[in-house]
Amino acid sequence: MTSNLDILNGSIERFTYSNDENGYTVARFVPEGEREPLTIVGSLLGTNIGEPLRLEGVWTTHPKHGRQFKVERFTLSQPTTLEGLRRFLGSGLIKGVGPTTAERIVAHFGLETLDVIEQQPERLRQVPGIGAKRVAMIQRGWEEQQHIKQVMLFLQGHGVSTGLAVKIYKAYGKDALDVVRREPYRLARDVYGIGFLTADKIARALGMSMQDPARVEAGVRHVLSTFVDDGHVFARREPLMQQSVLALDVSAPLVGAALERLLLAGEVQCEDDAVYLTPFFRAEVGVTNRLTQLIATRATRLQTFQSVNWEKAIAWLAARSQIKLTAQQQVAIRAALSEKVSILTGGPGTGKTTTVRGLIQLLKAKQHTFKLAAPTGRAAKRLSEATGEPAQTLHRLLEFAPHHEAGAHFLRDRDNPLDADLIIVDEVSMLDLLLMNALMKAVDVRSHLLLVGDPDQLPSVGAGNVLKDLIASGLMPVCTLDAIFRQSEESWIVANAHRINHGEWPVISKSAHDFFFFTEQQPEAAAARIVKLVGESLPRKFRLDPRDVQVLSPMHRGAAGVGELNLALQAALNPPQPGKREWRHGARVFRVGDKVLQQRNNYDKQVFNGDLGRITQIDLDEQQVLVDYEGVLVPYEVSELDELTHAFALSVHKAQGSEYTAVVMPLLAQHYLLLQRNLLYTAITRARSLVVLVGTQRALAIALKNNQVAQRNSGLSARLRAAAEREMK
Repeated sequence: MTSNLDILNGSIERFTYSNDENGYTVARFVPEGEREPLTIVGSLLGTNIGEPLRLEGVWTTHPKHGRQFKVERFTLSQPTTLEGLRRFLGSGLIKGVGPTTAERIVAHFGLETLDVIEQQPERLRQVPGIGAKRVAMIQRGWEEQQHIKQVMLFLQGHGVSTGLAVKIYKAYGKDALDVVRREPYRLARDVYGIGFLTADKIARALGMSMQDPARVEAGVRHVLSTFVDDGHVFARREPLMQQSVLALDVSAPLVGAALERLLLAGEVQCEDDAVYLTPFFRAEVGVTNRLTQLIATRATRLQTFQSVNWEKAIAWLAARSQIKLTAQQQVAIRAALSEKVSILTGGPGTGKTTTVRGLIQLLKAKQHTFKLAAPTGRAAKRLSEATGEPAQTLHRLLEFAPHHEAGAHFLRDRDNPLDADLIIVDEVSMLDLLLMNALMKAVDVRSHLLLVGDPDQLPSVGAGNVLKDLIASGLMPVCTLDAIFRQSEESWIVANAHRINHGEWPVISKSAHDFFFFTEQQPEAAAARIVKLVGESLPRKFRLDPRDVQVLSPMHRGAAGVGELNLALQAALNPPQPGKREWRHGARVFRVGDKVLQQRNNYDKQVFNGDLGRITQIDLDEQQVLVDYEGVLVPYEVSELDELTHAFALSVHKAQGSEYTAVVMPLLAQHYLLLQRNLLYTAITRARSLVVLVGTQRALAIALKNNQVAQRNSGLSARLRAAAEREMK
């Protein structure tokens, strides 16, 4: 078979496509002695632009793309021509060397270039524009690249994506290869982007037994984590055991023994048949204890309001601030000022913000202090704009310190509580259990806490169902606003949101000015219509900037899913142009001007899951990408780009707490697995001025009918009720 393979020598000119998962790559390849590139396809993990390759493979003909060379295997070598050296060094392989610097270095040293970099790096100072600092950077970059190449080749030999090599090296430095070989399951815990499945693939390739205790323990942790990823605070023991046996292909006794070892090590906690990862158990108990303590503490920082004449206070508010409150809103304000913890709920247009504004005016009149916060930056910005008062993210309110000598933690806690008479937290439907626990630790027992949210929205991305659990506990007063202030003639968005929330068909009228439905039967046609709406039709008709239009999709996959829509919208709204810098990261291209979303909490950078930004600069020499988050510029190393995803289109979950001028949403029967009433309701309520649905009425009917909200395993409500009963005895 080997003798039948053709051989090509040359180098890659550019990558057309690459898949991070399996390494499948499509690239343009320039054979030695030729100018015109040809297309090569196959697994090309670890290759770089300009790097000489010896390819072994066969010629094929693709029905659409024509003649291609299918690579069966390849070997790497260093470039031997000036052009190859320029492309190799200028590809961004070595930090400190971009295309311009590479051109100067190769012009000066010619074919000696790589020998100089490796053996006599101090000579680089002979090149105009390169000083001692840049030489040191290039030297470090070259050394790093050699270590990374070792990890890459090791991973490649075991069928694992070499795109992970940089991250592994960043985590362990020169010890990277040793850790990969000796403790592969450690990767799943230490390196973002490497899960159990990848670590297991490496371990199995190294010959580790399927029954190895380290493997089974890591696997049980992984399965328990998948429950958490689905929003559960804990897993029931039997389903956890069953799924672990299935996932690991080992016996139940081995899984049971691993679970006992994890329990003894303190990594999990068991209560009856509930199995928790320890941080979630502690958080559930912590929230329960602190809330109970707060409510039971009679001392209050709002003593002034305990004997206030409420009729006079409300009349003063109406006269002084032109804030006229309904009876429901008055009850909500009284509860916030007299009860230690209270909840304010209601749908869009029901006056939650007006209630909070009135509450703030009364606090200021009596010279009481308050703090406003929300789970995300965009939600905090909305709250600040609506009230005219400064608002913060909860992470900033609680003063998260990522580099504290005692380890990363919130500086605000029981020993250093928040100095405020009343703390108001908005968008509490987004609040997960761990963040709620951090908040409760920081609330002084004499302070009051008002939680504002809409329980009909999607639950938090993180584990738990905090708002619904608190309401169900009956431990604190809940004031629900249900009178709609914004009438339908002013806003069909508000009226239709409430209709959808009640399972009723939305009003779709030709006379409507802010709510539209365009019929498209097929996902491809819907996607094409959406691209045209965002790029042309809506900006022209409503005088919108395309950047103010947010596409929200129920699903990630498919022609009308988040992934494909992002590719199409990027091509339409921010296409490649001469001089516009870009960086290919795996299968994606990040370009200056791209709209991006942070996908995980990064405490070092102080950016959090769901934060939206825009790429403003890409430095090819420094291998750095600069992202603007509402005026705050945050740098990313190119190896960190998997923390970002394009945000021309978002999932509805990722849009929680945000508000956009216009929302466009595909609604197709192909999305039926995720078509739920609360998902549609959440998407529509993200829009301030315009909603456009694209799809079929059948899909709309499915969403309206499906009010089966997925239940999450959570013990918070039961704990709170039990705690209340103990207090009463």
